[in-house]
Amino acid sequence: MPPIKFTSLLVASVALNGCQSDLAMVTDAALRTVSGYPVAQQPGVSRPTTPSTPTDPPAPPTDPSTPPTENVEAKPACDAGMQSKVRAHGNNAITLNCSLRLSSVDVVTHPLVFEGSAASGSVLDCGGGTLDVSAGESRKQKTAVAVRSKKDASGAWDAPSGVTIRNCKIKGFVRIYGLGENANGETMKASSRNADHTAFAQASAPKNIRLDSVTFDAPDGIPLYVGPGVTKAALVNSKVDGKSSSVAVYLDAESAGNTISNNVFGISTETRELIAIDGSANNRISNNAFEHAENGGIFVYRNCGEGGVIRHQKPQHNQIVGNTFRYRSSFLAQPAVWLNSRNGGRSYCFTDPAYPFGSSASNRDFAQNNVVRDNKLVGGSESLIRNDDPTNDVGANTAAR
Repeated sequence: MPPIKFTSLLVASVALNGCQSDLAMVTDAALRTVSGYPVAQQPGVSRPTTPSTPTDPPAPPTDPSTPPTENVEAKPACDAGMQSKVRAHGNNAITLNCSLRLSSVDVVTHPLVFEGSAASGSVLDCGGGTLDVSAGESRKQKTAVAVRSKKDASGAWDAPSGVTIRNCKIKGFVRIYGLGENANGETMKASSRNADHTAFAQASAPKNIRLDSVTFDAPDGIPLYVGPGVTKAALVNSKVDGKSSSVAVYLDAESAGNTISNNVFGISTETRELIAIDGSANNRISNNAFEHAENGGIFVYRNCGEGGVIRHQKPQHNQIVGNTFRYRSSFLAQPAVWLNSRNGGRSYCFTDPAYPFGSSASNRDFAQNNVVRDNKLVGGSESLIRNDDPTNDVGANTAAR
């Protein structure tokens, strides 16, 4: 029988609370032949209650303060023709498979794309120069840098690794992704019907992508979106300013082992938290300053069933340590850290079909075995750390005026 189609109960809810609402849905063909879907889940219908073993992330190794650099040979410098092309005025996307150094007076208005293994080892060093795509009308046109996988002729996914972006002023967004820009596309939906979805998504996505000493001026959107399956990405020693209609950093489903450290978040959001950890595991968020935490700091959850995609990985073994959250007012302030912030409290949690694993088996977040320690809450109270699971290590977080 043909697959059953699903429709979100509340479109407005999805737009506000799901992944970035202005991300275009991925329309790639399905990864592999998928058998007919089982009977659709509906509220009130009996569902399995225990997620399967494949959803559990492994216990993490001891994380260093900054991620190791993968042993990828650095790409040689771009030739003169490519350098001139990048510096020329225009707004058409340019694909780079080489290393490029700019100067402090350079302003690049082209979106830059690092695609597939051909881009592995590329280094973009802006030398204090600017990537400015803020004049774009759509979210895609405002994406200054995309690091992404591509399908090769055989249908396999070809992923880049070891790409570095540093010393850049970015008036726009950065997107890192493999099977889809976010977790809601058709390719992700097809893959999520398989028990090995997390491993496949990670094998198909970029890894070891490093943003170092960059300054974001976000033009009303998510500055950094770490897409499904991305591993060992890093944002370090940077500043994130501007404004966002959503969050500042999104770590999407099935991603893992990413680092956000030694950054200053001066960005303001309309209603949402600053960092979303959505079905992402083994990440380290440390020594950051969050200057405007009134709408929330770091929320840890699993976005059950959004877009009909089964979320497999649980948001576990994340380390949130040594951060400072500043509150101008504690009145109606949202938590600095909230573990299990959703737990099935979204209408679309019933839009994934009834498979015996992941968010199909249970809508709960399962934010467990996380560490939240030594964080400082300036202008707030210790009650702004919210945790309802005894497996999480929460302690030594202090309030200050």
